[in-house]
Amino acid sequence: MAISKIGSKALVDCSVAATDIADGSITAAKLAGSIANAKLANSSITVNGTSVSLGASGTIPAVSWQSVITADGSTGTTAVAGNGYFIDTTSAAHTLTLPSSPSAGDTIAIKDYAGTFGTNNLTIGRNGNNIQGVANDSLISTNRASLTLVYSDATKGWLYTVESNVADLQLPLFITATGGTVSTSGDFKIHSFTGDGCFVVSSLGNPIGGGETVDYLVVAGGGGGGGKRTTSFGGSGGGAGGFREGRQCAPAYTASPLVANSGITVTSTTYPVTVGAGGAGGDGPSSNYLGISGLGSPGSNSIFSTITSAGGGGGGHGINLAPIGFPGVSGVPGGSGGGAGMCAINGGSGNTPPVSPPQGNRGGNINDSPAYPAPENRFTAAGGGAGAIGGVASTTGYGAPGGAGVTTSITTSPVAYSGGGGSGAWGSSPAPTRAGGTGGGGNGGCNGGAAGSGSANTGGGGGGGSPTQATLGSAGAAGGKGIVIIRYKYQ
Repeated sequence: MAISKIGSKALVDCSVAATDIADGSITAAKLAGSIANAKLANSSITVNGTSVSLGASGTIPAVSWQSVITADGSTGTTAVAGNGYFIDTTSAAHTLTLPSSPSAGDTIAIKDYAGTFGTNNLTIGRNGNNIQGVANDSLISTNRASLTLVYSDATKGWLYTVESNVADLQLPLFITATGGTVSTSGDFKIHSFTGDGCFVVSSLGNPIGGGETVDYLVVAGGGGGGGKRTTSFGGSGGGAGGFREGRQCAPAYTASPLVANSGITVTSTTYPVTVGAGGAGGDGPSSNYLGISGLGSPGSNSIFSTITSAGGGGGGHGINLAPIGFPGVSGVPGGSGGGAGMCAINGGSGNTPPVSPPQGNRGGNINDSPAYPAPENRFTAAGGGAGAIGGVASTTGYGAPGGAGVTTSITTSPVAYSGGGGSGAWGSSPAPTRAGGTGGGGNGGCNGGAAGSGSANTGGGGGGGSPTQATLGSAGAAGGKGIVIIRYKYQ
C-alpha cells in the first residue's frame, strides 16, 4: 500500500520541506544510491578555463589562456601565474613582466600570435628573479615561438619547460669599454691607440650579444736604419716592428695573412696599453772605423694584454774595411730583422722572439744578392717586413728595397703596416731599388741625400743612410712608431 502522508502531512511531489525534517534525522543508510546530475544546480566545474562535467574524466590544463594582447609599444603586461598569453607584435615590440613573488610550480605560457617576434621582439622581464639561473631578462626574437616557464626556486628562478622554435632566450649584452680614439663601423667599436694608454672594460657581453672577446692589432716600433759610417757604400735598412693580429668577432673584416683565428677574452678590468716607439737611426760620418755607433737602434715593443709585438731590429752600417780585417756590422734581430751591413753577410733574424703566426721576417743577407761575391762584398741590404724578407742590392752602389708589410681592414679601410726600411745607395741608384717596404718603411738615402723615416703608427723600418762616392756618409733614419687597435661588437 502506497504511503499517502507522513504524520499529519499529505505526501505529494516536492511537498516535503526542509522544515519538515529534523536536523540529523536522515541516516547515511537512507541515502543509498546516487543523485542524478540533472537534479543538481551545477552539473560541471571549470578549471583553468576548461569545463569538466561532474562524473566525467579529463585533463586539467596548467594554464588558462587569455585574450590576445595586441602590442602598441606604450605599456607592457604583468603576467599572472597560471595564465597563458597570445601576444601580437605586428605593430610594436612588447614586454611581458613575470610575477614578482612567485611560488614553486607557478606557470606562465607564451605564444607568438602573429609570427612577428623576429621583427618586433618580446622581452620577458625577470622582475627581480633569475631566468634560467641568470639575472638577465630574456629576449624572444624568433617568429612563431612558443614557450612555457615554471618557477623553481631562488637559485634558478624561472625555467623553460617548453622551448619551441626559440633560438636563444637571453637578452643580448655587449662589451662596454673606454680608451684611445674610438670610432664605430656598423655594429663594432674600434679603439685606436697611437700612444700609451689604458683600455678599460666596464661590462661584458654574453653569447647572444657581443661575447667577451675582442679582435686586436698590435704593431711594434720599427727599427732605425743604419748610418753610413765611412766612405763607399750606404747603411742598411731597419727592420719593421713586429705585427700581430687576432680576429674572432663576426662578421669578419678582411684581415692580414698573419691573422690568428682567435681574439682575446677580456674581463671587467683595466688593460694598460703600450705603443712602442721607433728606434733611432745610426749616426753618419765618422772616422772611427772600429765603432758601431752607426748601427740603427731597435724599435720598442708594443703590448696589449697577453700580446707583445717585438720592436724591429736596427739596420747594419756600411763599413768598407773587410779586406783589412774589419767586417761590417750585421743587422739586429727583432720583430723583423735589420738588413746586413756591407761586408757583414747576415741580416738580423725576424720573428724574434718566435710566435705563431710569425710576426715578421729577417733582414736581407748580403749573399742573397745575385752579384755576390764581388770585390769586398760591396752591397747593402734592407730591413725585413711583416710580409717579406729585406732585399739586397743587385748592383754595386745600388740600394735595396725593404721587405713588404701586410694589409688589414681592422679599422674598416685597408691599411698596410710593418714595412721594412730600404737601404742607402750612391750615384744613380733608381728610387725603386731603395724604396721602403709597403706598410710605412722609409726609403734608403741616395748620393748623400737624407734617408726616409718609417711612417708614424705603422711600425715601418727606417731607411739606411747614404754616401756620395767621395765623401763620408749620412745618418740612418728613425723607425716609425707602432700602434694598437682593439675591435669588438657593441650592439
